[in-house]
Parts: sequence; C-alpha cells; structure tokens
Amino acid sequence: MGHTARDREKLLLRIKRIRGQVEGIQRTLEADGDCFVVLQTVAACRGALTGLMTEIIEGHVRDHILDPAEEPTAAQRKASEQLLEIVRAFLK
Repeated sequence: MGHTARDREKLLLRIKRIRGQVEGIQRTLEADGDCFVVLQTVAACRGALTGLMTEIIEGHVRDHILDPAEEPTAAQRKASEQLLEIVRAFLK
C-alpha cells in the first residue's frame, strides 16, 4: 500500500479544508469584501497547499525512494533527511 492510499483520509481532510478556504475567497470577492481578508485567506490557502505538498513529498521519499522493506544505511538516512530539510525550507 502506497503512502497516499495509507494516508488517504488525512490527505482528503486537508483538501477539504483547502477547498473551504478557496470557497471563502470566492465568497469574499463576490460580496466585495475587504481586500485584507482576501489576502489573509489566500496566504492561509497557500500555506495549506504547501503543507500538503510537503507531506506528500516526505511520504514519497520514505516509501518510494527509500525501500521501506529494508533498513536504510546511515548514508541513505542522512541524505534523505537532508533532502527533506531542503524541501521543507524551499516550500516555506
């Protein structure tokens, strides 16, 4: 079972929250709402998408790049953690 299948419910909950944020942006724009509220919600939505992307990338590295059936070597473990650290920093 892949990580997206294993974590399906958690990922779908994130998507539903993101969808709610996007719909909130739409409602605010349709109601000629305050631009600060729109900007704040867009920033929150972007953060939520970034969090989703980070979670999926981390699962991909752990389940597809590293072999979950084998114990990674110290070098593999270090390299994967360094990669994930860089990805997290990049996506902030």
